[in-house]
Amino acid sequence: MLGNEVESTGETENGSVTELSPEQQRQVMIGITVEDEPQVKEGDNYYLLSFRWWRTWSAFVNQNPTTGSSSSILQRPSRIDNTELIRDSSPDNSVIDIHDTLIEGTDYILVTEKIWNQFYAWYGGGPTLSRKLITRGSSKTELTVEVYPLRLHLHLVPRVDQSYIRMSRRETVGELYRRACEIFSLKSDQVNIWDYYGRRKHALLTDLDKTLDNVHIQTNQDILVEVIDNSGGYRAAVKVNGSLGNGHVAVSDPSSSNHSNAVGSSTNSGFSKSYKNSEIAKFQNLPLATEKGPASFGVSTRGSCVGQIGLLNFGNTCFMNCAIQCLVHTPEFARFFSGDFHQEINWQNPLGMEGELAMAFGELLRRLWAPGRTAFAPRAFKAKLARFAPQFGGNNQHDSQELLAFLLDGLHEDLNRVRKKPYIKSSDADDRSDEQVADEYWANHIARNDSIIVDVCQGQYKSTLICPVCDKISVTFDPFMYLSLPLQSAKPRTMTVTVFSCDGSVIPVTCTVSVPKSGRFRELIQAIGNMCSLKQNEKILLTEIQDHVIHWFFEDPNMSLSSIKDDACITAYKIPTSMIDSRYLVLVNRREDPEGTWKPFGTPLVFPIFNDATITQGDIQLIAQTMLSPMLKPVTSSGPPSATNGDSLIKFPLKLVIKNNDPIDISNEEETAIKLPSSLLSVMLYIDWSQQLMNKFDMHYLENLPEVSRNGSAPKKARVEPLSLYSCIDAFLREEPLVPEDMWFCPQCKERRQASKKLDLWRLPEVLVIHLKRFTFSRTMKSKLETLVDFPIHELDLTKYVANKNNNRPQIYELYALANHYGNLGSGHYTAHVKLLHENKWYNFDDNHVSAIVEDDVKSNAAYVLFYRRVNTVATSVSSVARSSSAQNVSSLK
Repeated sequence: MLGNEVESTGETENGSVTELSPEQQRQVMIGITVEDEPQVKEGDNYYLLSFRWWRTWSAFVNQNPTTGSSSSILQRPSRIDNTELIRDSSPDNSVIDIHDTLIEGTDYILVTEKIWNQFYAWYGGGPTLSRKLITRGSSKTELTVEVYPLRLHLHLVPRVDQSYIRMSRRETVGELYRRACEIFSLKSDQVNIWDYYGRRKHALLTDLDKTLDNVHIQTNQDILVEVIDNSGGYRAAVKVNGSLGNGHVAVSDPSSSNHSNAVGSSTNSGFSKSYKNSEIAKFQNLPLATEKGPASFGVSTRGSCVGQIGLLNFGNTCFMNCAIQCLVHTPEFARFFSGDFHQEINWQNPLGMEGELAMAFGELLRRLWAPGRTAFAPRAFKAKLARFAPQFGGNNQHDSQELLAFLLDGLHEDLNRVRKKPYIKSSDADDRSDEQVADEYWANHIARNDSIIVDVCQGQYKSTLICPVCDKISVTFDPFMYLSLPLQSAKPRTMTVTVFSCDGSVIPVTCTVSVPKSGRFRELIQAIGNMCSLKQNEKILLTEIQDHVIHWFFEDPNMSLSSIKDDACITAYKIPTSMIDSRYLVLVNRREDPEGTWKPFGTPLVFPIFNDATITQGDIQLIAQTMLSPMLKPVTSSGPPSATNGDSLIKFPLKLVIKNNDPIDISNEEETAIKLPSSLLSVMLYIDWSQQLMNKFDMHYLENLPEVSRNGSAPKKARVEPLSLYSCIDAFLREEPLVPEDMWFCPQCKERRQASKKLDLWRLPEVLVIHLKRFTFSRTMKSKLETLVDFPIHELDLTKYVANKNNNRPQIYELYALANHYGNLGSGHYTAHVKLLHENKWYNFDDNHVSAIVEDDVKSNAAYVLFYRRVNTVATSVSSVARSSSAQNVSSLK
């Protein structure tokens, strides 16, 4: 949905399904949906519902029995049947497991608890598959339904026993102890519980308040429940041929492990020495590891090829396969990870992945650069990834750019050469030159962050903030790993909006403003406010009008303006800024048609009221009189107009609408309090206009509502010009005010200010990653921009964008890889285009299918993440004359 849909459905009594028609069922569900939407919170229960059953019910309630014969009328669905979602057998009969490869919108849908309960009351059936709404992401603000809770395999030693349990990632280690003790009939002081990933002791779980997500527990993982003897020591497990009696890997005696019995920590971050050595040995046994780097990188051996191995898709993993191909075909990374890179692994970095991500990526890279073309499934790498980034686990599709960002950051921390990060206090500029301050910022950054990733991929911004009140200027220099460019054309969009005042102070006015073509609602609101001289104590409420009623309230300032079509009708209402916890009275105009039916016409009016306010019939009559007074035709030659008829106020025929119940006549002015439903964002009122009443007002203010674009019906151009990558960079670096929620604290004013912000590029990396922001998100909508971006394949010249004028080096880049996204956000597909530099030839990597392509096929509107490599300026002029394969073989690793 684009915003909050106005409640317009009836409140039907929930009886048995036989008492309700299909249309009544549909209306009940719509009502529950609207009521549930603003109340979503962490911990809410959601329920899986078979998509097959849902589709049957949807067809049943959306049929039109008046257009077909009785034989074609669909019958009511049978009982809810979720059995197709469930595995035939589970490892433990006490756990109901669903299939691992289920896809939302194809196999199941998610419904709220109220909707499930209503369906169950009507139809019965099941089984019930309840899931929790949890927070995810680094900021813990993203809400998502945990369709696949953790499935954990508990191993009890020395008494050989096992069990499977399901737990949420947001449950705590303390809850894991409680569940384990309950299952095995133990007391909490009798056991220690270990992270037993890969059947190895990694870490003793001692912080009972941490969530399983925080301690990197992943699904299908082994957990060791170890019984402690009365003396506080560990009981040694009985070994049978090096294993436990049931064939499990034996647990080594603590006296010979690297774990501390007292605090559960490890001198080697939870790894035993033998484990590290065994992992390193995997690399030493591969033929690519030589002192001088990869033996075959950039060289085609007789009868074989290198760099052309695809990756199998094993359940929506195209996002990962695409990102991997772009990274492993980065020459600097290929050279580094095929060498003796393990010496640079920072095993003790608390921000890293204990070296596991770097080791797994290095092993994967070597396999992909081995001779041959046999594709394989990177399951081991996916498992490592899910262990440290559970958001990429499971079988759902994910954003390839988000994965790339995580991989680059994770590899950096695993390979950070800084073993102990110093504390560095940032100092003021003190009238020093930008060059001096920037160098100091960069030196401070390198003192804490020094890795191959920083060497290759990190650059530096110059960020300038200017206070709009005191003109205080703040300049900082911050590192960046990639550029996220908006797909925003320099050509603005013209939008027409009609502005109403709720206090009756001015007549409605039509404003035409210019906003960025790919802008957001906050920019439209700001433009309208400037045009209509918005007062300091006023704010703008935007709505969309359809069929003479309010169809949407646009309350998310970050929502894209692309959601508004040119033929839409948008209204803006000036309301007091003090109305924070409020809802709206919506006055809908009606008139009687020749058949005697009252139908809406014109533009509705909006008046805000506090949620807890007590309102009377007289108050509502006064609100209508106030809002309509500017449109009243004057009856005297002097004085401002007011809603009077001679000496008395005009009495409007008003009816209050509570959902689909019969309207309540509130035309009298009795001081009777009206009880308004607390769950509704807006409450509708009808003003029934007689011809006599309309003659007293200038009705054209209400009736002539223009479309957003008066040229919206003009034929579109046959060919849409592509958007230049340089114009995207211009938009990214353009000065703009901060959004209100991100206001800056001015150290001179000592107040939070909506400062203007300007970015400049100061230092560019060897490999420049450019993210084209095709996906736009708001609270209620996700969309994708299919804009064709014209990006240079050769000689991307960024010299003019670098603000550091002391750097005279030309900033020329050449494209060598890109990630593509086809389709929509939820069910799209990722591929990679990669240039094998030793062949001077482009290839398309579509999961396990690898095929050569011509350079002209590299550009498309699917381009999502671009990988550029700095060009040697001496070689640039040579390459512009002739790009021979022999020259590329020589220069590909420079």
